[in-house]
Amino acid sequence: MEGSSNVEDLAVGCLLSLKTTLGDEFEGQIITFDRFSNILEFSYLGHGEDPLDAKKCYLDLNALQAREELAVRKAEADAERIGVGVTIEAQGIFDALSKTLPVRWDKTVIVVMNEVRVKSPYLPESVSGGTPAANDRVKKVLEFERNRLQVRGASQ
Repeated sequence: MEGSSNVEDLAVGCLLSLKTTLGDEFEGQIITFDRFSNILEFSYLGHGEDPLDAKKCYLDLNALQAREELAVRKAEADAERIGVGVTIEAQGIFDALSKTLPVRWDKTVIVVMNEVRVKSPYLPESVSGGTPAANDRVKKVLEFERNRLQVRGASQ
């Protein structure tokens, strides 16, 4: 990487050789690199060490990759929970319902337990589908959550 100024070359796990303005030289393996702040963290290897020796490896690249994949999946799941084209109130109702029931968005309709649908304006009268018991349960929870959100909104 000598003389390289390409940020893409600074990938986690890459080896890096640094020379300070005082002439000191260091070799290390990149642990993290933040492209926005240009902050680099590396693990000092010292001289004469083989950085690819599994017994002395400082990074478990498989574990790092697994953490990254888990974080991406979580971010995707979190993004699916955000309604597109819905009001703040609708999102609040969705979030409140999601604490007690399995919910997902189908455009602007809240789908509860994969069978009951709650359409705008997200009132108990807007509930349809599903078994009568499931329908009644969703209406009851929806009414409770709307009341709780109204009380919380009035106190703020």
